[in-house]
Amino acid sequence: MPLTPQQRIEKLNRWTNPPSQAEEERLDRARRMVTNAVRQHPPFANLGLIVEPKGSWANNTNVSSDSDMDIKVEFTQRVFRGPVDGMEFWDLALQNNSYRGLWTPEVFRHELGVALKSASTRVDASHNVAFYVPSVPGSRPDTDVVPCFTYLHTPLFGALKQGTVVFTKDGKHIVNWSQQQLENGRAKNNRTGRRYKFAVRALKSVENDLVAMGAVKELPSYFMECLIYNVPDEVFKAPSLDQAFRGALVCLKHQFGFWSWNDPDTMVEPNGIKKLFGPAQKWNKNDAQHLLGAAWNYLGYDG
Repeated sequence: MPLTPQQRIEKLNRWTNPPSQAEEERLDRARRMVTNAVRQHPPFANLGLIVEPKGSWANNTNVSSDSDMDIKVEFTQRVFRGPVDGMEFWDLALQNNSYRGLWTPEVFRHELGVALKSASTRVDASHNVAFYVPSVPGSRPDTDVVPCFTYLHTPLFGALKQGTVVFTKDGKHIVNWSQQQLENGRAKNNRTGRRYKFAVRALKSVENDLVAMGAVKELPSYFMECLIYNVPDEVFKAPSLDQAFRGALVCLKHQFGFWSWNDPDTMVEPNGIKKLFGPAQKWNKNDAQHLLGAAWNYLGYDG
């Protein structure tokens, strides 16, 4: 049943609040657990690994009902190079064949698993991308730990771009641009009077409710951030938060409409580098249309 206007406004005001101090402390304990495990693992001594949160916590778009932790452990002393979406087979083979050191992706993943298991006996190493460390009630949340390497892209025009690449257990690799996401998100948030991150939290919360009701399938929370990032800044400057969020949904619904002049294929992730839709993504345009339609109906907007 759709929300009444009063119910919607009350939920929006609650949804857009950042997590509490207690929730932030839970997340920080997960970060410290991973940092200490890496620091205390002898084979990692003097490697200069970077341990940093990534995703919604780093970008301040996490919501308390959906607060797990994503942490990258980046190996900086071996660098891969290639296009923004990843390396071709022959290029990756060439880079691997020219490397004479110890630290292959397989060795690094193995040693990170050993380090994490010294800090927690419940580490799940079966996942394709990240190590999963289950939550400790009252202490820290579920934590995904991603082993990755520094990745560089040199475009024909423009500046060098630095990201990371994670090699998955099934032999593939994924390129991420988390620093660009962080910087672009902060800039957009400033330009919109902090409405951008409010709207991201709101759409994540709407999706949580819709999943709980069985109205939509569960989607990665990053997808909601991607959608909101593609809303023009001016839309968020409406007189009220309710009007701003309605305008964001109108804009996005129009983007995927049959008669739209806008091409969803031009939409980008918040890093400003990768296209939002493509064969390697965990979502598609139908997912966006379904989510936006269900969100509109659930929130009880007119028109």
